[in-house]
Amino acid sequence: MAVIVLALLAGGLAGAELYARHRADSILVEVAECVVEDGASVSFGVNPPFLWQYLTGDYTNISVTTDGNRVQSANGMTAEVTLEDVRLAESRDSKGTIGSLSATLNWKSEGIKDTVVENLPGVGNLVTGVRTDRVAGTVILDAGDNNVTAKPVVTDGDLNLEVLEVTGPLPKDTVQEALDGLTKKLNDNYPLGIHADSVEVTDTGVVGKFSSRNASIPNEDANPCFARL
Repeated sequence: MAVIVLALLAGGLAGAELYARHRADSILVEVAECVVEDGASVSFGVNPPFLWQYLTGDYTNISVTTDGNRVQSANGMTAEVTLEDVRLAESRDSKGTIGSLSATLNWKSEGIKDTVVENLPGVGNLVTGVRTDRVAGTVILDAGDNNVTAKPVVTDGDLNLEVLEVTGPLPKDTVQEALDGLTKKLNDNYPLGIHADSVEVTDTGVVGKFSSRNASIPNEDANPCFARL
């Protein structure tokens, strides 16, 4: 009899664990997809047992990977995000806190081109392609026989594009102003106090490292994406 009772208890706990994982996964995927405006997958740390994390609302580790179609207004960008010490405790001002968040954003050259074209109709319509120079750490926007050479830089927690050279009829200041407007739009939309730490130019695009510490999770009034938490 004792063996049967233990087996039933174990089976019940296993079922509860599966249910909790499925429910938490569906909720957090919905939140992530709303924030990034792309598909996403979520995985959880296993220590302590997930059922305990679910019941207490304290999650040791959550990983999110997006599909790579876009991150908000940035086309062709993939996000890999790790959240640690997530505590869900709803109050009037927030849904809880996140002890630390680290993110790697990989922005492909073709995605940079599409983003510039989509968001800067005046200047962007002239862009025919984007390529990178890993050694020089620059991004080159081609517009027929003309081009713009810009260097991705991190300034006060923002990822910006510093125009180094322009060949063609457009004044350098005009191009810089247009790119500043684009990067400001991208930087201002990141939630949870996320800021840029570093940036690297690769053979295929740009990779940025972002982070946040002790962030408050906004309630639905501040950001509707977090309503289901």
